[in-house]
Amino acid sequence: MRRPFTQDTICDVLIVGCGITGSLVAEELTRQGLDIVLIDRELPGRGSTAASTAMLLWEIDRSLVELTNLYGFERAMRAYRASYESVHGLKALVQRLALPCEMRDKDSLYQAAGESAKDLIEEHALRQRAGLPGAFLDHPRLLSEYDIARAGALLSPGSADADPLQLASGLLKVAVGRGARLFEGEAVAYDSSAHTIGVQLKDGGTIEARHVVLATGYVMPDIVHTKVQTPSSSWAVATRPQPGNIWRDGALIWEDSKDYLYARSTATGRIIIGGEDSDEIIDPNTRDALIPAKTQALVKKLAALWPRAELDIEFSWAGTFDTTSDGLPLIGPVPQHRSIYAAYGYGGNGITFSYMAAQLICGAIAGEHAALLDDFALDRDGT
Repeated sequence: MRRPFTQDTICDVLIVGCGITGSLVAEELTRQGLDIVLIDRELPGRGSTAASTAMLLWEIDRSLVELTNLYGFERAMRAYRASYESVHGLKALVQRLALPCEMRDKDSLYQAAGESAKDLIEEHALRQRAGLPGAFLDHPRLLSEYDIARAGALLSPGSADADPLQLASGLLKVAVGRGARLFEGEAVAYDSSAHTIGVQLKDGGTIEARHVVLATGYVMPDIVHTKVQTPSSSWAVATRPQPGNIWRDGALIWEDSKDYLYARSTATGRIIIGGEDSDEIIDPNTRDALIPAKTQALVKKLAALWPRAELDIEFSWAGTFDTTSDGLPLIGPVPQHRSIYAAYGYGGNGITFSYMAAQLICGAIAGEHAALLDDFALDRDGT
């Protein structure tokens, strides 16, 4: 689908980045009948999308309690409910377009990392106040129903998992089928001083667009400034298939801890466990050199989490993605750059926030302004 860029062109909207966010934006805007151009310096989906956990969680990296302490209950609830609705919206889109991406409905199991589940009990009460679904499982019930020995967990319906590369590829194919043009290219300069935006490419050539959407993963252009964003690296391993050895319903597991840890299963019965995140190790070569050591650490955590697991590891990998100090995404207009929009800072909610970004940015291009654009503003102070 991707072609070399050979001559200057004009379009309604230029999307910079062809990962999951750019693909979702392209699908939405081509459905509205707009003339769309996409560019990417890499193969589509080979940046942050390839590093995705593939877990479509509506629960945000920062708990509802933490967000309420930061921003108040109404704003925190708005973010959580929007995230919940985004997972449902994305599942409906995949079904409507019949995209082959191995999407499966899943419950999530948010586990206590320490010896007490007190924080989870408080979190559950606040979620109930916000009208969010879920149940608190104490230690005996968690052990009885899931055979997992932790102090407690929140069991929540409404999440999903999927293959992120297949999902992004399927969305791109739909957009290209509607007339979107996909080029190989790297944007190096943006000029929003005129009626339209002029985008200069590294290898020469210019694209003129009425609107520009920046969806470049953890690599931000120099026109984007934020106080709350940090790139972070993560590591993951996948076992050989063991479909008869998965915890109940293959629920999406993640921990109530600063050191992010998640576990899920695949359609073929592999167990994937990931985490060991670091915001100090971003260089790809340095990051990848740690794969053997991180693999050993993750195998130990898998053995502790699910002692039944067969620990034959077939795949180990690492990736870099974007995080924010408050756990909320960066979505909306780029300050002082008219008609340029950006979507960054997704953390563990990558695919969920990608869908949300597509809805909010496409709405803004159509002249709408949602309250969430203020909540997710690129120039917010955060904490």
